[in-house]
Amino acid sequence: MGSEYYERLEINRHATDADIKQAYRRLALKIHPSNKETGSTERFTELGEAYDVLSDPRKKATYDKFGAEGLKGGIPPEFGSNGAWSSKYDYHGKPDKTFREFFGGDNPFADFFTTDAPLQFGGLRLGAVKTQDPHIERDLHLSLDDLFYGCTKKIKISRRVMNEDGYTSSIKDKILTIDVKPGWKEGTRIIFPKEGDQGPNSIPADIVFIVRQKSHSRFARQDNDLIYKAPITLEMALNGFSVDVETLDGRLISIPINDIVHPSYNKVVTGEGMPLFQDPSQRGNLIITFDIQFPEKLSPERKHLIKQALAFKY
Repeated sequence: MGSEYYERLEINRHATDADIKQAYRRLALKIHPSNKETGSTERFTELGEAYDVLSDPRKKATYDKFGAEGLKGGIPPEFGSNGAWSSKYDYHGKPDKTFREFFGGDNPFADFFTTDAPLQFGGLRLGAVKTQDPHIERDLHLSLDDLFYGCTKKIKISRRVMNEDGYTSSIKDKILTIDVKPGWKEGTRIIFPKEGDQGPNSIPADIVFIVRQKSHSRFARQDNDLIYKAPITLEMALNGFSVDVETLDGRLISIPINDIVHPSYNKVVTGEGMPLFQDPSQRGNLIITFDIQFPEKLSPERKHLIKQALAFKY
C-alpha cells in the first residue's frame, strides 16, 4: 500500500476528505513558488499530484490498495477494478491548475499576497485579510399606507452558503424580515450585514434594501406633508365652498374654504399629514391645492353679466 502521497500532505491514511482539503490548503500556501520564504516549485508540483489523487475517491481507492505503481501502471486484470481507477494514471503536471481549481479564480494567490501589513497564516506570512464583497442593493416598494401605519415585510433570498467542510458550498433560501416603521421616507436604507453569498476567500456582501414609495390614488407626499388636489369650479373659487377629504386612516374631514381661491392658493390643515419617524405621535400637514376648472366658452350674455358683477373696486 502506498503512503508517499499521504506524507506529502502530512496526513495519515485515516484522514477524511475534509482533512485532505485542509492539509492541501495549508501546504499549498506555504510552498507556493510565489512565497519567497518557503516556496518550492518541485514540492508544489508533488503536492498538486498528491492532492489530485487523494481528493478523487476512485484514484485514492486504487492507490490505497495497489500503491503508486498500481495507480500509474494500471490494475492487473486478475484483480478487477471494483469501481477503482483501472486505467493508467498520469498527473497533468500543472500544479497551478490544481491550485486554481481548489481556490477558484485565474489568480487566486493574489488574495493572499500583498505588500500591506503581513499576517501569519499557517507558517506563511501573508498580506491582506479577507475583503468584503461590494454591497448588494435591492428596491423595496411600499405603499403610502405601509409607510403611514408601518408593517412587516418578509423577503426570501437565495444565496450561496459554505458547507461544514469549509471548502464546498450550496444554494440555500433565507427569509429576511423588515419591520417598516411609520414615517419612513423614500430612500430609507435597511442594511442586512453579511447576508450575501459566502465564499472561502471573501467576506459576504451586505444586502441593502432601499425604500421606494408607490404612487397613491389621492395623495402625493412631500417630506412629512401630504398633498391633496381638489378640482373646483370658478364659481366655487370665487364664492367659497368646503372640501371633503378621506384621510389615510379612513376618516372623512370637511375643510371650509372661505377665501377666494387663486391659482397659487393652497389650504394648510395642520396635523393631518404623515407621522414623523422620530415621533409617530406627531404628524406633518395636509396641504390642499386646487385645480380651478374654467369654462371653455361663454355666451355674450354671460360675459356681460360677469362684467357687471366684477365692475367694482376690490
